[in-house]
Amino acid sequence: MKDFEPYGYKILHKSRVWQTFGVTTPHINAVDGAFASTVLMPGDPLRAKHIAETFLTNAEQVTNVRGMLGFTGTFEGVRLSVMASGMGMPSAAIYITELVRSYGVERIIRVGTAGAYAPDLALRQIVVATDAVTNSNMPELLGAPAPIVATPRMLDVVTDTAASTDTSLAMGTVFTSDIFYEANDDAQNRHTANGVLAVEMETAALYSVCAIEGAEALSMFTITDHLVNGEHLSSDERQLTVDEMLELGLRTAVAAS
Repeated sequence: MKDFEPYGYKILHKSRVWQTFGVTTPHINAVDGAFASTVLMPGDPLRAKHIAETFLTNAEQVTNVRGMLGFTGTFEGVRLSVMASGMGMPSAAIYITELVRSYGVERIIRVGTAGAYAPDLALRQIVVATDAVTNSNMPELLGAPAPIVATPRMLDVVTDTAASTDTSLAMGTVFTSDIFYEANDDAQNRHTANGVLAVEMETAALYSVCAIEGAEALSMFTITDHLVNGEHLSSDERQLTVDEMLELGLRTAVAAS
């Protein structure tokens, strides 16, 4: 491919890294070394900002391309970063890939929300995805290994961290969907019958890309909506409950680092 040097950037096929004047990737304008080895990844950039302002010490914003915010600070003396992924697998895969390839990130912990498929799963429950199923063909196109699973060491770390903090965990399969507004309830009914715990939109991308790139990966969620019985958390309940999951994510990050 032609080098676009008159515009200040070029694509290097061999290293697969986009280099620019002070910008390492097309979607992250952080300097080298800006990110810690462990990154927490919410979907919402405002939640990334909330994590940084609420939990991190000496947090600094390190990127803001397209309003997708990233921060680095410390938690309990350990250097950690937070980077938003946006919504859905395509958006998440961009940031995951660039963080690992260009910034040397070694592990990513997704911290998000999900809708319950399991009838006995309660609102506010924290769920850890041991594995994911998806209606996306992204993992196959990327050549990701099957099944789509979390890093075993990260599952051990979060289990031990939850036990030490007396935090209740539900662990199992989640459905990563490419579709938010389904045409009917067929997918929900099928996954409920198959024992899938919850639905969300990014985990299969996280687990697939990290498996390919050699990074560790873990996804955890707070159940904020119940798709079987129709229950939902209010906005205030949602934020308070999500904070409990965020603390678990941060403590897991410290233990994993």
